[in-house]
Amino acid sequence: MKSLDVFNHDIPAESDFGYAQAIRSGELIHVSGQLAFDETGTFVHAGDFSAQLQQTYTNLDKVLDHYGATRNQVVSQNLYVVNLRQNAAATAEGNLAYFGDHRPTATVLGVTELTLPGQVIEISFVVDRRLPC
Repeated sequence: MKSLDVFNHDIPAESDFGYAQAIRSGELIHVSGQLAFDETGTFVHAGDFSAQLQQTYTNLDKVLDHYGATRNQVVSQNLYVVNLRQNAAATAEGNLAYFGDHRPTATVLGVTELTLPGQVIEISFVVDRRLPC
C-alpha cells in the first residue's frame, strides 16, 4: 500500500489532537484548518483579527510551499470567523489581498468560538496541483 504524502508543522497540537496539517492524495491536497501559530506552535495574536488572518495565511503558504503549489491552485476554501458581522470587511479584504485575481470557491461561516481562547479565524483549503501555477 502506498503511503500518504503528509505534511505537518511539527507543533505539539498535531500529536496532542492526532491530525495532519495536510495530506496529498494524487494531485489534490487537503489542508486542515490553519490558524495563527508561530514557529514553535504557540498560538499568537489572541483577539487581533487582522494579525491572526495574516499569520494564518503565512501558515497556509508554508503548506503550499511544501507541496510546490501556489495560491492559484487553491480550488476551495472554508473560513471560520468569530464575530463575522464585525470581521466581514477584514475577511474580504484579506482574502482579496491573499489571492489577487484568483477566485477559489469559498464558504465563510460565522461561528461563536474556535478551539483556542482568543482564536477568531481558521481557514482550510483544497488545492489541485493539476491547475496552472
